[in-house]
Amino acid sequence: MHNHPFKLILASKSPRRKEILTHAGFDFEIFLKEVNEDYPENMDVDKVAEFLAVKKANACKEAITEDKILLAADSIVILGTKIYGKPTDYEDAFRILTELSGNMHTVMTGVCLKSLNKQISFSGITEVQFDKLNREEIEYYITHYQPFDKAGAYGVQDWIGLCKIKSIIGTYTNVMGLPMNLVYKHLEEFKK
Repeated sequence: MHNHPFKLILASKSPRRKEILTHAGFDFEIFLKEVNEDYPENMDVDKVAEFLAVKKANACKEAITEDKILLAADSIVILGTKIYGKPTDYEDAFRILTELSGNMHTVMTGVCLKSLNKQISFSGITEVQFDKLNREEIEYYITHYQPFDKAGAYGVQDWIGLCKIKSIIGTYTNVMGLPMNLVYKHLEEFKK
């Protein structure tokens, strides 16, 4: 943001997160580190995304300087009590989309903002209702859109989002991978 006293460091290789921050007018640089995305097995599903975002932020904290805030995020898809991350292969993507078909699921994006002396973490929550997907549609989608880097095996901004999402309750950017309204709101707290 032009009036922001901080520059952001984005700890993510997601092209969608880069796009959202760019459209929102932020200056940022990217810092990447491989982070193990395991979480405790008995953890409450609605705490997982935030837990992983904090884990990523802590792994990248060496990049933080006086005038910079690190932003780390992690998105998961939840159906019932089941968590869907990125699919491992074609079969996994097919299974996930078959389970999401015709159902309402939750997209949760955990975010951690971290400066040298402050840390805030939170989650954006959006409910997404899918229309029914038949076998051909799922095969077409996976073959043409290769959704292997996306939680829940789909991107809201491509064919499934355009043709097969019936309704969204919550913000669109959260489904893309970053609840920008919340990020903006919490960044304002770093000014204080």
